[in-house]
Amino acid sequence: MKTSLRDITVFSWGALSGYPTRTILMLTAMAIGVASVIMLTALGEGARRYVSNEFSSLGTNLVIVFPGYSETSGLNSVAMVGTTPRDLTLDDAQALTRNLNIRRIAPINIGSINASFQGRSREVPIIGSNAELLNIRHWQLAQGHFLPAGDLDRATPVCVIGRNIKDQLFAAQAALGQWIRLGDRRFRVIGIMASTGRSIGVDVQDTIIIPVASAQQLFNSASLFRILLEVKTRSAIESVKQSTIELLKERHQGKRDVTVITQDAVLKTFDRILGALTYAIGGIAAISLAVAGILIMNVMLVAVSQRTAEIGLLKALGAPSRQIVYLILFEAIMLSIFGAVLGVLLGELGCFAIRLVFPALPAYSPLWAVLTAVAVSLLAGFIFSLLPAQQAARLNPVLALTGK
Repeated sequence: MKTSLRDITVFSWGALSGYPTRTILMLTAMAIGVASVIMLTALGEGARRYVSNEFSSLGTNLVIVFPGYSETSGLNSVAMVGTTPRDLTLDDAQALTRNLNIRRIAPINIGSINASFQGRSREVPIIGSNAELLNIRHWQLAQGHFLPAGDLDRATPVCVIGRNIKDQLFAAQAALGQWIRLGDRRFRVIGIMASTGRSIGVDVQDTIIIPVASAQQLFNSASLFRILLEVKTRSAIESVKQSTIELLKERHQGKRDVTVITQDAVLKTFDRILGALTYAIGGIAAISLAVAGILIMNVMLVAVSQRTAEIGLLKALGAPSRQIVYLILFEAIMLSIFGAVLGVLLGELGCFAIRLVFPALPAYSPLWAVLTAVAVSLLAGFIFSLLPAQQAARLNPVLALTGK
């Protein structure tokens, strides 16, 4: 007895459509497994891209100086809060400007204080810096102008406010030229930031920027939170890093009490960590495909027992055992294909829903994840249907025809 591919397809389709509950159960199991792999890897890949975009938005060719020494990434708690036996100072920042490979330098001081204008007030984050910060961070002004250029230690009472600050303190009034109170000091508004969004926890729309010396007076602190250095060329980044370490070590009585990191190094570290995490998440999700395969095996074993008479008739008509194996395997592979297609659709729909709920997270499924999920689902369907197929092929046609 010879059967064509068309005969096998018709036979398998009839078997699947004849038991809709069983078919839907196996399709659902396989689809959930494929969708899980796609969605979880999309989340991991989205997190990797989000972090990469956030650090890229810091600027270009950046070297960042933190107070406090760390032998690793420099992102330890000491470096982040600026608590160290020896603080970074404006004199340190001024000394770094002598490096010819540095295009711009921006000392940073941060804090939080109450801002008020004509009875309206709110707590606002304050960034103390200089005129170079605007270009280093690639920010944009909506109105007015940025901080004045000049000596770092000149405490000019001017400020640049974010769009949300303007709306909350001034409402429909013009803000430029007005005086607002920050704590116990008055500052004149000279600029309004454009809506440039959020970057590494800093939302310029909700921030007020003042000269760094004014911030030191306002918070009664001579220390800096960090210093941003924009290097002229990418090739000079490592040279600037090493010369910065040596200069500050010399200025701090031979002690290395600062951490100097590069933007590229941080990006590579996070990219490596989140990339490995994405693969790990995808691997964990792939376990659900193995579970779906086991379900297929169990259901197919039951199906073989339900169709013993049908299989016995095929063998009685001369179908060889190999052909019976092909029939069962083809049925399982059809299930896997339909389940994989349904899973891809569900997974992409889930990724779309994630992007709707979290617009900042680029949760797009990587092509390798989709292909891997489909391939593993087909492989699982094939492997876990081998046992039912072999059991069907070993049936005695005489006993099978009697339904035993």
